[in-house]
Parts: sequence; structure tokens; C-alpha cells
Amino acid sequence: MFGRKKLEIPSAEEALPGRATAMPVAARHVVLDAPLEGPWPAGAAEALFGLGCFWGAERQFWQTPGVISTAVGYAAGHTPNPTYEEVCSGRTGHNEVVLVVFDPAQVSYPDLLRVFFEAHDPTQGMRQGNDLGTQYRSGIYTYDADQQAQARAAAESYGKALAEAGHGDVTTEILPAPPFYYAEDYHQQYLHKNPGGYCGLGGLGVRMPTP
Repeated sequence: MFGRKKLEIPSAEEALPGRATAMPVAARHVVLDAPLEGPWPAGAAEALFGLGCFWGAERQFWQTPGVISTAVGYAAGHTPNPTYEEVCSGRTGHNEVVLVVFDPAQVSYPDLLRVFFEAHDPTQGMRQGNDLGTQYRSGIYTYDADQQAQARAAAESYGKALAEAGHGDVTTEILPAPPFYYAEDYHQQYLHKNPGGYCGLGGLGVRMPTP
């Protein structure tokens, strides 16, 4: 019963109550030497993605030229200011996500969507590889109408490429960006702090079609 429940997003009434106090956040990104909470430089934009274990997902984006800062956290659930243990219980509804702050003059949102789709398997529903649970689902959380349209177009385009390669349907949820709750400090830039740590990501080897 519990295993099945971890594959279903709980209702707001079923979710853990959480807390009013936000997680403490370090001042600087240990790789990019940028603020972790802002303020961001003029002209910077935000993107929010869930693509499995956020340790490996964050590294994909901090390695992308034009990205100013990244942070891992929780979004798209019900529980305010959840802990990692609460999210892993399946009783918050949250996804493990990466907040990406980028310079649109150096890297476009469609470029980030390419990184997103090619870095993981977006066809697996409530899992990513051996990682099973609602917190590992594929998700794009958009900050404006342009991001929403671009995300949906990219999902459709990549879905066609996956189908031609013999893969299943894209299960990525595409939603307006919900509140982002920072994860605990030890999760931030985890694979820089722990170079041999678990990554958990694996793409399908299918390239995003060029528009």
C-alpha cells in the first residue's frame, strides 16, 4: 500500500502540514560564486525543472554556459517548507527541482529545454531509472506565457523524436511555476562537494530536433 501511495501525488488534505520557517540558505553558489537567493543581475531570467534526483540535475545546468546560478529544492506539492525526509516519504506531493538563473543573451530558454530533455528519460512517469517516487517525476514549471509555449512545443517536438526512436510517450508535466522551497544546504551543489556521489540521471541518447 505504501509503495503504491508513493507513486500517487497526495491531495492537499492528505499532505504533511509543513512549517512556516524557510530552510536556511547559503549566501553563495560554491561553483559559480553567485548568490543562491539573489538579487539577480539586471536582465537575468529564471527557469525551473524537475528531472529526477536533483544532485545530478543541478550539475547539468551549472555546467551550461550562460547560467548565472542554480539551486535545488522542492516544488509542485502541498507542504510548505518541507524537509528532504518529508519529500521522500511521498506525503508532500513535491518534486525535486532545480532553479536555474540564466542570462538570455548568452543561453536561451529553448537551449535550457534541450539540456533538460536530453539529460533524462521523460517517459517514465513517477520515476527516473532506479529512483521511484513522485519526487522524481519529469516536470517543467514556467514563469510566463512564452516559457509555457516554448516548453509545450519542445515536449511535442522531442516526443516525436522519441517515438521515431521507439520510445514511449513523454510524461513531463508542464505547469505554471509554483512556490520554490530551497532544499537543505548539504544538497546544494552536492556533486561538487561529493565528486564521487550518486548522480541518478541518464538520457535516452535522442537529440532534441533543431527548430
